[in-house]
Amino acid sequence: MSFFISQAFADSGAATTPQMGWFNMLLPVGFIAIMYFMLIRPQQKRTRETQDLISALQKGDEVVFSGGLLGRITRLDEDYVVVEIKDGLEIKIQRSAVTATLPKGTLKNI
Repeated sequence: MSFFISQAFADSGAATTPQMGWFNMLLPVGFIAIMYFMLIRPQQKRTRETQDLISALQKGDEVVFSGGLLGRITRLDEDYVVVEIKDGLEIKIQRSAVTATLPKGTLKNI
Protein backbone atom coordinates (compact mmCIF):
# COMPACT_ATOMS: atom_id res chain seq x y z
CA MET A 1 0.00 0.00 0.00
CA SER A 2 2.92 2.35 0.52
CA PHE A 3 3.42 2.81 -3.21
CA PHE A 4 0.00 4.61 -3.52
CA ILE A 5 0.54 7.07 -0.66
CA SER A 6 3.88 8.62 0.12
CA GLN A 7 5.29 7.33 3.39
CA ALA A 8 6.02 10.80 4.79
CA PHE A 9 2.41 11.94 4.35
CA ALA A 10 0.95 8.75 5.79
CA ASP A 11 3.15 8.90 8.86
CA SER A 12 2.58 12.55 9.67
CA GLY A 13 -0.97 12.14 10.99
CA ALA A 14 -1.33 15.93 11.10
CA ALA A 15 -4.69 17.52 10.42
CA THR A 16 -5.14 19.79 7.42
CA THR A 17 -4.08 23.37 7.86
CA PRO A 18 -6.81 26.01 8.31
CA GLN A 19 -5.97 27.51 4.91
CA MET A 20 -6.74 24.25 3.13
CA GLY A 21 -10.01 23.93 5.09
CA TRP A 22 -11.19 27.33 3.84
CA PHE A 23 -10.20 26.49 0.29
CA ASN A 24 -12.05 23.18 0.42
CA MET A 25 -15.15 24.98 1.65
CA LEU A 26 -14.85 27.89 -0.79
CA LEU A 27 -14.69 25.69 -3.88
CA PRO A 28 -18.22 24.16 -3.60
CA VAL A 29 -19.72 27.49 -2.55
CA GLY A 30 -18.16 29.16 -5.59
CA PHE A 31 -19.41 26.39 -7.85
CA ILE A 32 -22.95 26.75 -6.51
CA ALA A 33 -22.82 30.54 -6.99
CA ILE A 34 -21.66 30.15 -10.60
CA MET A 35 -24.42 27.62 -11.32
CA TYR A 36 -27.02 29.94 -9.81
CA PHE A 37 -25.99 33.02 -11.79
CA MET A 38 -25.39 31.20 -15.09
CA LEU A 39 -28.24 28.66 -15.17
CA ILE A 40 -30.94 29.03 -12.53
CA ARG A 41 -31.42 32.81 -12.45
CA PRO A 42 -31.73 33.33 -16.25
CA GLN A 43 -34.22 30.45 -16.49
CA GLN A 44 -36.35 31.96 -13.71
CA LYS A 45 -36.30 35.29 -15.54
CA ARG A 46 -37.44 33.69 -18.82
CA THR A 47 -40.22 31.82 -17.02
CA ARG A 48 -41.42 35.03 -15.33
CA GLU A 49 -41.42 36.91 -18.67
CA THR A 50 -43.42 34.13 -20.34
CA GLN A 51 -45.98 34.08 -17.53
CA ASP A 52 -46.33 37.88 -17.73
CA LEU A 53 -46.84 37.65 -21.50
CA ILE A 54 -49.53 34.98 -21.20
CA SER A 55 -51.39 36.78 -18.42
CA ALA A 56 -51.36 40.11 -20.35
CA LEU A 57 -53.06 38.74 -23.48
CA GLN A 58 -56.11 40.71 -24.60
CA LYS A 59 -58.71 40.52 -27.31
CA GLY A 60 -57.34 42.04 -30.52
CA ASP A 61 -53.68 41.27 -29.82
CA GLU A 62 -51.68 39.87 -32.72
CA VAL A 63 -49.64 36.90 -31.56
CA VAL A 64 -47.14 34.27 -32.70
CA PHE A 65 -47.50 30.69 -31.51
CA SER A 66 -44.79 28.10 -30.91
CA GLY A 67 -45.55 26.40 -34.25
CA GLY A 68 -44.97 29.66 -36.13
CA LEU A 69 -48.66 30.40 -36.56
CA LEU A 70 -49.71 34.07 -36.65
CA GLY A 71 -53.15 35.38 -35.79
CA ARG A 72 -55.35 37.87 -33.98
CA ILE A 73 -57.03 36.95 -30.69
CA THR A 74 -60.83 37.02 -30.89
CA ARG A 75 -61.77 35.33 -27.59
CA LEU A 76 -59.99 34.38 -24.40
CA ASP A 77 -60.74 31.50 -22.04
CA GLU A 78 -58.86 30.57 -18.89
CA ASP A 79 -56.63 28.02 -20.63
CA TYR A 80 -57.33 28.59 -24.33
CA VAL A 81 -57.23 31.39 -26.88
CA VAL A 82 -59.42 31.58 -29.98
CA VAL A 83 -57.37 33.06 -32.80
CA GLU A 84 -58.50 34.29 -36.20
CA ILE A 85 -55.88 33.24 -38.73
CA LYS A 86 -57.72 34.37 -41.84
CA ASP A 87 -61.05 36.08 -42.40
CA GLY A 88 -63.64 33.71 -40.97
CA LEU A 89 -61.12 31.01 -39.99
CA GLU A 90 -60.75 30.63 -36.23
CA ILE A 91 -58.84 28.05 -34.23
CA LYS A 92 -58.54 27.33 -30.51
CA ILE A 93 -55.02 27.05 -29.10
CA GLN A 94 -53.63 26.76 -25.57
CA ARG A 95 -52.42 29.97 -23.97
CA SER A 96 -49.06 28.38 -23.18
CA ALA A 97 -48.35 28.09 -26.94
CA VAL A 98 -48.07 31.88 -27.28
CA THR A 99 -44.43 32.85 -27.74
CA ALA A 100 -44.66 36.57 -28.62
CA THR A 101 -47.01 39.42 -29.32
CA LEU A 102 -46.68 41.48 -32.48
CA PRO A 103 -47.14 45.22 -32.95
CA LYS A 104 -50.61 46.26 -34.15
CA GLY A 105 -50.99 46.09 -37.94
CA THR A 106 -48.28 43.47 -38.49
CA LEU A 107 -50.70 40.93 -39.96
CA LYS A 108 -51.92 43.42 -42.59
CA ASN A 109 -48.35 43.98 -43.80
CA ILE A 110 -47.54 40.28 -44.19
